[in-house]
Amino acid sequence: MDIINALVLFSNFVVVPALAYGSQLALGALGVTLIYGILRFSNFAHGATMAFGTMCCVLITWWFQSLGINFGPLPTALLALPFAIVLCVVFALVTDKAVYKFYRNAKSSPVILVIASVGMMFVTGGLVRFIIGPDDQQFGDGERFIIKAREFKQLTGLSEGLAIKTSQGIALFAAVVVVIALFWFLNKTRTGKSMRAYSDNEDLALLSGINPERVVRVTWILAAALATLAGVLYGLDKSFRPFTYDQLLLPFFAAAILGGLGNPFGAIGGGFIVAFSEIMMTYAYKKFFAYLLPEDMAPTELLQLFATNYKFAVSFLILVIVLIFMPTGLFKGKSV
Repeated sequence: MDIINALVLFSNFVVVPALAYGSQLALGALGVTLIYGILRFSNFAHGATMAFGTMCCVLITWWFQSLGINFGPLPTALLALPFAIVLCVVFALVTDKAVYKFYRNAKSSPVILVIASVGMMFVTGGLVRFIIGPDDQQFGDGERFIIKAREFKQLTGLSEGLAIKTSQGIALFAAVVVVIALFWFLNKTRTGKSMRAYSDNEDLALLSGINPERVVRVTWILAAALATLAGVLYGLDKSFRPFTYDQLLLPFFAAAILGGLGNPFGAIGGGFIVAFSEIMMTYAYKKFFAYLLPEDMAPTELLQLFATNYKFAVSFLILVIVLIFMPTGLFKGKSV
């Protein structure tokens, strides 16, 4: 029975949160790797774009709630999400035309585009904070839990409970659906094949008659949609605070580089690896081992490698190790 309690405890505080967080990181890292694979630069404004899309969703959600519109047991934000994606896509396309297209036409080096993206990160972040403010914003409603810890205890008779939040279930489900749809799009549609060809060999793709501007537009549309979805899912699971989305750049890039930049499959795998690494290395294992060890050997310390506030240090550590020893990542993406 103690072993089962230990497994339930571990699932409740590690496995379930890591699966939800990994889904959010995978979606965010997909946007990063698409931009890098096709436009060939590291977009440091991706976190700010995610904050912009999420802000749009928050504002529309509040408007729907004021009108009495809801989605029953599901968050009203899901109804606002399509509108927020459209607004974020428009913002991304306008940004590309106003900023990135000039440097792209001038054949500027990727470093110049990176610097431009850093500038856009500050501009977009400032715009978001000016509109909605810098503080935490709650916008979730509907049923909070799919399974509550108390109900799980009553059902199983165990000492430990298992709680699964609605936002966590939605994040995992959305990640599965989006990943399947994205891979179908990239592998089965003409536009997706054009994007892959452009990513593999730009000169050969141009000789084949592929329209580069169309590929660029579709890339920005996909990246903005993925950023908005990832941001909304993260905000529903935690809360919406603009500055936090800039911090998420670190695990996004860690996931994308770990999986292999430019490799969508690698971004997904990297997202889950980074999520599990962060949560497992910041979890306090004292109670877990108390179930597994004899009473006289039960730990008295927290058995926590890193404090929770330092979870992004785990992403940084992964990033440094991968850049030193495996610059093309686990799934052989483009070298950094």
